[in-house]
Amino acid sequence: QVQLVESGGGLVQAGGSLRLSCAASGRTFGTYHMGWFRQAPGKEREFVAAISWSGSMKYYADSVKGRFTIFSDNAKNTVFLQMNGLKPEDTAVYYCAVAHISRLRWWTGDKANYEYWGQGTQVTLSS
Repeated sequence: QVQLVESGGGLVQAGGSLRLSCAASGRTFGTYHMGWFRQAPGKEREFVAAISWSGSMKYYADSVKGRFTIFSDNAKNTVFLQMNGLKPEDTAVYYCAVAHISRLRWWTGDKANYEYWGQGTQVTLSS
């Protein structure tokens, strides 16, 4: 089992930046791909970004391409989401999750491929 703890959320002005962190318990290197999702009030949870276990493959939702960057520190079992150029529509609870390497469609952002989830961290944009 993998436990995930997100941090780094907060209140930020539009155009600002935040860096989210997700620390995983246990060894995920070589076993799990990792992803970020978000859920705004009244909306379904949606895919934001994903990174392969090796860090060599990265995928983004169209809505965040060019603004958000996902990267990992495998030595620390931590994945990050650097968010720049934040917009009011980025307001949401952000969750990290892991998909076992046997999940061949982990890169599609389908939530069904992700089996362990963190508790989420709130990101709020002020206009």
